[in-house]
Order: sequence, then C-alpha cells, then structure tokens
Amino acid sequence: MNPSLALPDLSAEPLPAFDMVLFGGTGDLAARKLLPALLAAHAAGVLPHDARILAVGRRALSRKRYLAQVAEALRAHAPSCQDAHVLEAFCQRLSYLRLPAGDTAGYARLAGRLSPETRVTVCYLATPPDQFADICAGLAAAGLNGRNVRVVLEKPLGRDLASSRAINAAVGEHFGEDQLYRIDHYLGKESVQNLMAIRFANVLFEPLWRREWIHHVEITIAETLGVEGRGAFYDRTGALRDMVQNHLLQLLCIVAMEPPASLDADAIRDEKLKVLQSLRPFASAEEVARHTVRGQYHAGAIDGEAVCAYTDEEAVPDGSRTETFVALRAEIGNWRWAGVPFFLRTGKRLAARTAQIVINFRDVPHPLFAIPVVCPRANRLVIHLQPEESIRLYLHAKEPGDAMRLQPAYLNLDFYEMFRMRRADAYERLLLDVVRGRLSLFMRRDELEQAWRWVEPVLAAWEATDALPRPYVAGSWGPAAASALLSQEGVTWQEEC
Repeated sequence: MNPSLALPDLSAEPLPAFDMVLFGGTGDLAARKLLPALLAAHAAGVLPHDARILAVGRRALSRKRYLAQVAEALRAHAPSCQDAHVLEAFCQRLSYLRLPAGDTAGYARLAGRLSPETRVTVCYLATPPDQFADICAGLAAAGLNGRNVRVVLEKPLGRDLASSRAINAAVGEHFGEDQLYRIDHYLGKESVQNLMAIRFANVLFEPLWRREWIHHVEITIAETLGVEGRGAFYDRTGALRDMVQNHLLQLLCIVAMEPPASLDADAIRDEKLKVLQSLRPFASAEEVARHTVRGQYHAGAIDGEAVCAYTDEEAVPDGSRTETFVALRAEIGNWRWAGVPFFLRTGKRLAARTAQIVINFRDVPHPLFAIPVVCPRANRLVIHLQPEESIRLYLHAKEPGDAMRLQPAYLNLDFYEMFRMRRADAYERLLLDVVRGRLSLFMRRDELEQAWRWVEPVLAAWEATDALPRPYVAGSWGPAAASALLSQEGVTWQEEC
C-alpha cells in the first residue's frame, strides 16, 4: 500500500473482527455517509478481511438489487474510491435483511446471521429516534445485547428534555451506558481534535485561554443547501434542535472545557458536562428575545442559481414558523469565562458552506501603531472545520520597507499540507472508534440531557410568541438582526471584518 495512504497513529491499532449492522440501511444517511466511510476504510486496507456489513431495511430487496443501489450511491458519494476491483471486493462484505417494523421474529433471523459471542457487533440506528426503543427491545429479545454489542444512536435524540429522557430510559433498559454511542460527527473532525491538542499540549495558548485575554468567541456552521427533500422531517425539527442542541454546543464544550485529568473517555466527558452546567440559562422570554435570533430563508440565489423560499419547499406547509437560521449569545458562568460572550450561529441557504470557530483575543492595551482601516482584525485564532480543515493565527506584521506600516498576516496550519497522509473523514473515524470501543468522541446521557435543559427555554419562548421568524434572502448571511446581536458588543462576525 502507498505509504501516503497510511492512517495516522491514533487509528493504527488493529481492528477486531466485527459485524456492522446498519438499521435504515437503504436510507439517505447510509447512502451519503456510512457506506462511503466504510468503503474508504476498506480501500485503505483498514478493515479486517472478515469484517461484514449487514444492511437492515423495511423494503423487500434481493441482495443483487440492494448491491445495485449501493453501487449507485457510492458512485455519487464516494468519488475518490471508484476502482472497480475495490468496489467489487467491498460489496462482497455486504448483505441485506428485510426487517419490517413490528416483525419481532425478524430479530431472531438477524441474530442467526451474527456471532456476538466471538465478534464485535455494532448496531447503527440510522432511523428516526422514535424507533430506537423498539429496535433495542427487539435486539435484546433476540439476545443481541451482550457485552460485545454496541449501539450507535443518531441525532436528534428527542424533541425536548422529556422525550430525550424517555428514549434514553427505554434504550437503557437493554444496554449499558458503556454500550451506547451517541454520535455527533463534528467531534470526529481532525480540526476539532487538533484544537484539544493545541490547547493541552502547547504551553503557548493555555495561559491565554481565559477571560483576561479573550474578548469573544464565534462558532458558525453555515450551509448553502436547503432541506433537500426532507421538508417533512425538518419542519418538525428546525435549526435549534437540528444543529444548536448538539453540534454547536459540543463545539462550545471543546473550546471552553478545562483540561481533563486524562484522555479517558469519562474524564473528557466530565469536563464537557461542567461547561454545559455552567451555561447561564435564559431566565425569561424577554431575555430570549434579546439574545437570540431566529430566521427563515426566502427566495434568492446560491452561486447564481435561483432557489425557492423555505415555505415553497416540498412537504413544508404554508405559513410554517420553523426556523432555518439561529444566532444566539451564550455566556459561561465560571471563573475562566465569566463575561466572555459566545456567539453561536447556524443556518441553511447561507452565502457559503463553512464551519469554523473564531477565538477573538483582546486588543493590545496600549496601541503603538496605526492600524489601517482596511486591515482585517488580527489577534484571532480561526479553526476551520469545513470545507477545508486548518487552523490560522491572524496577527499584524510590518510590511517590507523603511516605513513602519502594518499589514495583515497569518500563521497557517493546513492539515493537508503539513501531514502527507490519508486522513479518515469524521464518520469513518467515529465508526472505527465504535469498533475499537473508544467512547471519548461520543456524548454521554447526562451531557445530552443538560444540553436539552439549556435549550428548552428558547424553544418554549419561541413557541409561545406569535412573531414569525425573521426573513432573510437565500444566499445572504442571514437576518440583519444577527449582525445587530454582535454590534451590541461592538464586534462583527468574521466575514464582516
């Protein structure tokens, strides 16, 4: 194998023999993310020769017809792995089992095709969360809940704290907490993990990582896509449940957590939980109105192509009040972060596809130099999560010449350029972590419930008001009120500098 395709050392530990069971195996997530991730691991020679993948679905499909659908999906979503021999060998690992909802006998058939006594068995529940309890009960009834069985739960896990608790309780009747992997794929991104390395392995940043030196923090996940045929699901969910309660709050935890005592999974998750517990709650509807912005996209253009309004999307009802954009101000009430605003933002049909964390350090206390107005704000660390993964430290530097003129400059850690090796994408990394039994990058039940507890006052305030989400034109950066949210602190979003 080409040395440039070797995985990083963190993933070099050999995988045990395993079976990967994909519930919802004919669905969108399996086609777009899970199967391409497993194919990439196979192509890199990471998977054991006897690793097997079993897709479970409700439809009556022959194995031949299922493999034809898989091949079509992989051609669309795994363009870098199109070698015919590789695809053929990967498909030899795949099989299909029909298991309609309510078919309790079907779990016995499933158990007959697995060997959980001698092999790791991963059950990935890529289904709506309201099916989790029934699936886990069926697995347990068939004896598929032993120590070698691990269950991956997709988000959003519930619609609120009560429903999340109900799902967790139902799943917890059959599986121990150390068997449950609540996945958030943003935690599998290299740049997120590198943020922990930069903070806790380098003395340079840790003394500065506090309220005395950091003015504010921005966390943005922006999409150019709309609801992409998932209007019925999205209209029941909205951006707050879909993105803020999980992805954005998890990124906030990685930024703000204290150094863990070790890299043990519970040591890391204990520190993340403390951050969630320290988030100042929204005390009233008036405070929610002052510190949050919800928006909904109207017709506009993305990359020169006209796109419709959210309410004109398929399966979205007229007059829908579901938000497709959220911006909010959060504050962490502890000694390290007291008084530092954290601005979280996410939305669909925005001007660019990007995900980034921006650490804005305070200005120097006594400026000696005239900073050009056109010079972008320096003293900031930008962690790019997508589309490229990099970390940039922006600063002011003197331009060549005999005059003391400053120009913008940055130090760039580009992971593609720095590390000449194949890198697993987020889903591949997390799937392999499940097989290896690594829980560090997965949410614990108390983390999830604390996140819902913080989000619920916002949900309640929005549902109680007659106000509609603020409109914004597709292809923009959201409602003007999102910029006003930061202007109260005398700052702007990264792209507005």
